[in-house]
Amino acid sequence: MTTTEAAEVQELEPAHAEIIRATLPLVGAHVDEITVEFYRRMFGHHPELLRTRFNRGNQAQGAQQRALAASIATFATHLVNPDLPHPSELLSRIGHKHASLGITADQYPIVHEHLFAAIVEVLGADTVTAEVAGAWDRVYWILADTLIALERDLYRSVGVEAGDVFRRLRVTAREDDPSGTVLLTVSGGGISNTAAAQYVSVGVTLPDGARQLRQYSLVNAPGATELTFAVKPLDADGAHPAGEVSNWIRANVRVGDLLDVTVPFGDLPAPRNGAPVVLISAGIGITPMVGLLEYLVGQKHQAPVQVLHADRSEASHPLRKRHRELVDILPGASLELWYADGVDADSANIHEGLMDLDGVEIASDAEVYLCGNAGFVQAVRTQLTARGFAKESVHCELFSPNDWLLDA
Repeated sequence: MTTTEAAEVQELEPAHAEIIRATLPLVGAHVDEITVEFYRRMFGHHPELLRTRFNRGNQAQGAQQRALAASIATFATHLVNPDLPHPSELLSRIGHKHASLGITADQYPIVHEHLFAAIVEVLGADTVTAEVAGAWDRVYWILADTLIALERDLYRSVGVEAGDVFRRLRVTAREDDPSGTVLLTVSGGGISNTAAAQYVSVGVTLPDGARQLRQYSLVNAPGATELTFAVKPLDADGAHPAGEVSNWIRANVRVGDLLDVTVPFGDLPAPRNGAPVVLISAGIGITPMVGLLEYLVGQKHQAPVQVLHADRSEASHPLRKRHRELVDILPGASLELWYADGVDADSANIHEGLMDLDGVEIASDAEVYLCGNAGFVQAVRTQLTARGFAKESVHCELFSPNDWLLDA
C-alpha cells in the first residue's frame, strides 16, 4: 500500500471537517503553548524517551515541538481543503524518518494521550467539547494510521521486523575532511543502501548515560557493501547548543570501533534517465548531493548536470575535493559556487555572497534537488516557483524536524 492509497482509505467526515475548519485558527494561535505542555507531560511520564528517542538539541531549541504540532495542523488543513494537493510528500518524509528511528505502532497512543491532554489544558474544557475533541481525535488517527501503514511497508521492504533497524557495524575507515566534516565508513550486518542519497541513524551512548540518535546522509553510490556517511560537528554558539552526537563522534570514534547504525532509508527519487539534473545545496546539505553525483557517475548519466553550492568559504566547503572530482567525471556537468565570506581569486564559476539564481539558466525540464537549512530551502524553492518549476520537479531534503514547511 502506498502512502496515497493508505490515506485514501480514511476520510474526514463532513461534521468533523466543519469543526476542524472552525477550530484550526484557535489551535494555530496556541500551537506553541500546546506543544510545550505536550512534551512536558509526555517526558514527565516517559523520561526515557528524551534520553533514548528524541533529539535533546532540537528539544532545547523548541524545533521538535513546533515540528510535531505544525505537521498535524498542516495535515488537518489538507484534509478539510480538497483544493490543496495531497500531502503525500510530507507523509513519506515523516514515514522514512520514523522508520530510520525504529518507531513502532505502539508508540502512537502515547503521543495521542499526552497531546490531547495538553490541548484540553491549554484551550480549556469549555472550548474542547466532546465534539471538538472527537474531530481532532479523528484527524490524529487518520494521520497515525497512515504513517503506521507506511512504516510497516518500509520495514517489510527492507526485510526487518517493525522497529528492528539497528545493526552493530564495524568502522573500517575514517577521514577528517579539511572542512571539519568527519567521514565514517562502516560494514557488516549485510546492510547496503538501495537508493541514492539515503541516510542512516546512528545511536551512541553519551557520558551521562543517555543514548541519542542522529541521522546522517550516505555519500556512497547505491549497492555498496560498505556505507560511508558524513558527520558535521557543531560547536555551541548563541543560537544553538553544541552537537552532542556529532561532537562525540569526532572525539571518540576510530577505525575498528563498533557503532550502532540503522538500515538506510530516505525517499529522494532517483533522477529520470536522460533528464537534465540540477543539484542545489548549502553547507552540509551537500552530502545527499554527493550521493546523487555518485549515483549519476555509476549510471553513466549523459544528460546535463548543473551543480550549485553555497557555503561560507572554500575552507568550510564540505567534501570539496570529491564534489569537484565527481563533476569532472560526468560529461556535460558544471559546477557553480557561492562563498559568503568572499573568494580568493577571480573565477567565472565562483561568486561572492549568497546564492542568487537570477543569472543562472536552468533547463525548464530539469529535475531539481535541493538541500540545506530551512531558510535556504525555502528561499531557493521560492525562486524556482517564480520561474515556473512545478512542485513535482523540485525534490527537497531538510536536516531539521521542519518537513511540514515544504508543504505549508
